[in-house]
Amino acid sequence: MSQTVLRVSHANKTFRAFERKTTALNGVSFSVNAGETVALLGASGSGKSTLIRAICGLEVLDESSGNIHIGDEEIQASGKLSPNIRHIRSSVGVIFQQFNLVNQLDVITNVLVGLGSKKNIFQLLSRRFSSEEKALALDALEKVGMVDYAYQRASTLSGGQQQRVAIARALVKGSKLLLADEPVASLDPESARKVMELMVNLTKQFGLTLITSLHQVHIAKKCCDRTIALNKGNLVYDGKTSDLTKESLARLYGSQLGDIEMGYEETPLTTEARPTLVLVN
Repeated sequence: MSQTVLRVSHANKTFRAFERKTTALNGVSFSVNAGETVALLGASGSGKSTLIRAICGLEVLDESSGNIHIGDEEIQASGKLSPNIRHIRSSVGVIFQQFNLVNQLDVITNVLVGLGSKKNIFQLLSRRFSSEEKALALDALEKVGMVDYAYQRASTLSGGQQQRVAIARALVKGSKLLLADEPVASLDPESARKVMELMVNLTKQFGLTLITSLHQVHIAKKCCDRTIALNKGNLVYDGKTSDLTKESLARLYGSQLGDIEMGYEETPLTTEARPTLVLVN
């Protein structure tokens, strides 16, 4: 029986600005088992990023919400974060669209920042990392094909290379759950293909669980066995990605279908090869 690594129960999130109220999540519930690759699909404003941020505790849900569990630990419930949020968050790797690297620092230091939950602010600012921690960072960089760039400044890297470093930063913590928020939205098509291929390979090779938000259907079909689709904060589909068609998407999204990229690439992803062999810039 598969282990449940994530449970989201009745997630509600409302944003208020001036006199305007926007519902970002409306009673969203689902669970994810270990080893799954899940695409979180939806148009802009559907609630994908809000859900990703809520799962890792960066967004606090409404008081009317249920709860979110990572494994057996409750990360938040009824609009309150767990007192152990820092510890729980350390078990989750988060990959953002904009990489969030410090351009002035070298690659290995950017990866070591991923150990922040185990360090105090003084140790981080003074870059006090042990030899064992540096070895972990180099190992993570090797897994994403970037070990040769370890002592190069992050600002000198391409967008695809920077995203791979961001993935290494998520891996260095030993995370079993990876959350990726539009990880390829800022990349050109070829770099996007390579980055997605890398994450799929890592998931399969090291027994990870991947949840990635996307608005490109063709990428979801290549990378993820399961799709959870949101529309205006509502969960409108949870099932096999292969069952999604233009007709079913049209029913789910109506006039918003134009915000979702159907795509036309037919080149399959390679999931058997090691990531370091697949990804070469």
